[in-house]
Amino acid sequence: MPTLPIEFIENMRKMLGDETPAFLRALEEAPALALRLNPKRAGAEAAALPFTDGPVPWAEWGRYLKPAPDARPGASVAHAAGAFYLQEASAMASAAVLDARSGERVLDLCAAPGGKSTQIAASMGDSGLLISNDPEPARAKALAGNLERMGAANAVVVNALPARLAERWPGSFDALLVDAPCSGEGMFRREPAAREEWKPASPAGCAKRQAEILDCAAAMVRPGGRLVYSTCTFNALENEDSVAGFLERHPDFAPEDFSLPGVGDSHGGMLRLFPHRLRGDGHFVAKLRRAGDAEPVPAPAARPDRDAARAFDTLAREVCHPDALPRDMALFLLGDRLYARPTACPDTRGVRVVSPGLCLARLGRSHVEPEHALAMAMDPAAARRRAVLDDAQARAYLRGEALPFEGERGWTLVTFRGMPLGWGKASEGTLKNHLPKGLRRHG
Repeated sequence: MPTLPIEFIENMRKMLGDETPAFLRALEEAPALALRLNPKRAGAEAAALPFTDGPVPWAEWGRYLKPAPDARPGASVAHAAGAFYLQEASAMASAAVLDARSGERVLDLCAAPGGKSTQIAASMGDSGLLISNDPEPARAKALAGNLERMGAANAVVVNALPARLAERWPGSFDALLVDAPCSGEGMFRREPAAREEWKPASPAGCAKRQAEILDCAAAMVRPGGRLVYSTCTFNALENEDSVAGFLERHPDFAPEDFSLPGVGDSHGGMLRLFPHRLRGDGHFVAKLRRAGDAEPVPAPAARPDRDAARAFDTLAREVCHPDALPRDMALFLLGDRLYARPTACPDTRGVRVVSPGLCLARLGRSHVEPEHALAMAMDPAAARRRAVLDDAQARAYLRGEALPFEGERGWTLVTFRGMPLGWGKASEGTLKNHLPKGLRRHG
């Protein structure tokens, strides 16, 4: 493993004093890998049990991974079914502090690849609105894929610079997470390449960029709303100093103290996670509250889309019960696709949209074909027809194979241990495979 930069070690000696040797030893140990269960999947706990080794104290659904080099949870059927998300334990802290609630409007400003966004969506329980953004197009696409796999029904994914969103959506959110790009010192144990990429000037350069992002974020928080700022680095320039500079520029915000089980109490609204004090990598979290009390800027009223409503009626007759969608969703057509998204969504015109909502179906001239996103987002009990697969059958389905099936003709939700995998179409003793080709596995 590459050696630690001398300048980094000296910074940590100033910060930790007598604790420095224990801290440096911790950076040479194996990282504490973890996963986060999906509460939307009834079979998630049992499906993940072969891989897990006790709870992550500060994350309700977090579980540590067993130190088993041969285990491959990411290659499991349960992972494809959205039973869990592989995520480092400390990285679960910031969404836990944000504590998103049902019915709120939430923005995850730097969201890819989706660990924190999927955690936020789980906390919201498909009620309210989650907008997940990443400025990099490829990363935003991966973000949308992870939200789809985990079944987030209330998410919209956009691809824009923070300044653009601040211009379009002032005062629009109850809660906003900024998991900022940083110098990555907290990943020195888990990603050795981060040691070589780090330069003495990295923290100062990152702090400048973080200030710009935070200023944009501040504009989008409603009066009375909350802003959570987090990094995966140890450097004070990017953590306490960034928060102090923000509070000087934005006197309408104030720190709000909180507590994390297994970590402790914050001081001045800020809390650090160190790898020698707990089972996790390095992380920093700050919680800030904007003064005042006001509702978010109201979303524009959506006009009823009668064509979309008729398409959904057809979908409900052939594929799923009408209650498959959460409440407060607006139906709309975009090209040959039928979508639903929360009515609280602000105007997205002028913003590059990767996923405009939950994609329900593709419309043909004389038929409606359900989309994979619908399969992953709805309660399996809402499907008109279901196919229950064992492990071998499920793996064959994930390879794109058709399966023998004696059941009613028509669109059928394919399930594994009560969790969705995608759609098949039953006909003449065969379940034709409709898993998207990009999701199929080889071998």
